[in-house]
Amino acid sequence: MNAFVLAAGFGTRLQPLTDTLPKPLIPVLNVPSLCYSLFLLKRAGISKAIINIHHHQESIRRFFDEHDFGGLEIVLSEEPTILGTGGGLKKCEALLGDEEFLLINSDIISDIDLRSLIDTHRRSDTGGTLALYETPLAAEIGHIGVKDGRVLDFRNRRGTGLDSSFIYTGTAILSPAIFQHLESGYSGIVETGFNGLVENEGLAFYEHKGLWQDIGTLPNFYRANLDDNLRILQLAAEMKQQIGFFPHRISPEASISPDATVIDSVIGANCSIAKGAVVEHSVLLPGTIIGPDEAVRNSIAAPPNVRIPL
Repeated sequence: MNAFVLAAGFGTRLQPLTDTLPKPLIPVLNVPSLCYSLFLLKRAGISKAIINIHHHQESIRRFFDEHDFGGLEIVLSEEPTILGTGGGLKKCEALLGDEEFLLINSDIISDIDLRSLIDTHRRSDTGGTLALYETPLAAEIGHIGVKDGRVLDFRNRRGTGLDSSFIYTGTAILSPAIFQHLESGYSGIVETGFNGLVENEGLAFYEHKGLWQDIGTLPNFYRANLDDNLRILQLAAEMKQQIGFFPHRISPEASISPDATVIDSVIGANCSIAKGAVVEHSVLLPGTIIGPDEAVRNSIAAPPNVRIPL
């Protein structure tokens, strides 16, 4: 089975971090966020991942030139003009062929059992199955309307009045039927593909009850690194075995003065923390320099001199 990974977005909600780095390569616990999705694919035995790219695409190409994911074949789909979640998938119709495939976002961290998702879909006799996650924040994030084991609405955009405490996880298994409903130009997958499946072939759901975190905003990124990182760190051994990357707090490639103070923080590769500096409850992206006696607390820091208090 193949997979399609959405990775072309601008990462606007993560600015200014994404001014110089594509969102899929923004690291969470010193692992590029994209790698968490690739880990799930590799663990599930997926053979090929087609990844759409646009924003800072040269950085993503260079990343895959420098790293090997073993049995997981990587195919990059370049979008000279960004096509959105729907148009980007439609562009890869020929690459994905006439078999069911997995769809996954590149800005989520989870331990979703993709094999269980696949099995659920194959029993559903529908055109697709979305992985949903229950949260008290569903109304704020965007609730999914469900009834009798089927997805029927998204934030009540179809006017069904259906409400729930479920949100879409950015993970799904889809049949080739979705391509009948997608549009070639810039478009969203919900408005075209998902709604098309709801109205025709049917759209089922699978409830995921484990780890799920979206890191698409600065507060969410900060929390995933520092406040909600325990379950992510527990993936380290398996991730290292599967893809070579694994979550960790302090990069061995960081330079930290013995006279500096580092408390409850994540320090990226090639960071430099000088004598007398204090870094407390903060995230330092790779290459960040903290000068002598500088104090960084409760912040995200990135080169050349970005400091974002949270």
